[in-house]
Amino acid sequence: MSAPLLIAHDQHVTTLTLNRPDARNPISEPDVVEALEEAIHEINADPAVRAVILTGEGSAFSSGGNVKHMRDHSGMFAGSPSQLRKQYRRGIQRIPLAVWDLEVPIIAAVNGPAIGAGCDLACMCDIRIASDNARFAESFIKVGIIPGDGGAWLLPRVIGLSRACEMAFTGDPIDAATALAWGLVSHVVSSDELLPTARRIAARIAVNPPEVLRMTKRLIHEGLHARLSDTLELSAAMQAICHHTRDHEEAVSALLEKRTGVFHGN
Repeated sequence: MSAPLLIAHDQHVTTLTLNRPDARNPISEPDVVEALEEAIHEINADPAVRAVILTGEGSAFSSGGNVKHMRDHSGMFAGSPSQLRKQYRRGIQRIPLAVWDLEVPIIAAVNGPAIGAGCDLACMCDIRIASDNARFAESFIKVGIIPGDGGAWLLPRVIGLSRACEMAFTGDPIDAATALAWGLVSHVVSSDELLPTARRIAARIAVNPPEVLRMTKRLIHEGLHARLSDTLELSAAMQAICHHTRDHEEAVSALLEKRTGVFHGN
């Protein structure tokens, strides 16, 4: 069987491609969970990586959970209620925790349907762009289950409570144009322009000071659940570090000299 995740490096940008196109790239299988978790761990440890693109091979971004396994009560869907709880926690729930802890910005390039956990996977990313044939559905209710992978936490933060409730309570899909209008994605482009657009955005990110970029992402994430006073305190501590980096000196010099800065993460 082919690798569940394809990994490609291009200068400071890493592209992760879900690689189960025949099954529409489900993410509930242990090998996919482990591959994503391992890739993110390696990226966090690699100072050369400054941005990540996540996409799917074939016609779908991700179908989420394997519905045939649900029907057969097999794989992660086998066992007693107690066993199922453990399998969710030790399985698919490792993905939102890993993606949330990814230190560099991650762009979801949604090439096709993002259904159930696939929709939530897109919401785990910092920036989402979609091809014009993408669809999004928080469709757990259509198979008689709840969002088990963090969707109830993620989706309202991305599109607001009312629209998140509409998606989760109906399970109905929305098209790319609606996703753009609702703020679920920031760009909709043609299929052949999806990855080039994602790479251009990643390149615009990657030109910036890498350690400051990682701190900026961490600060935004912490600010989602912290008090303003706590966020200000963390900002002051991080800012003190930034002011003593060579990249800060280079950025200021480049701005005053009207040239492009060259940054090394120190």
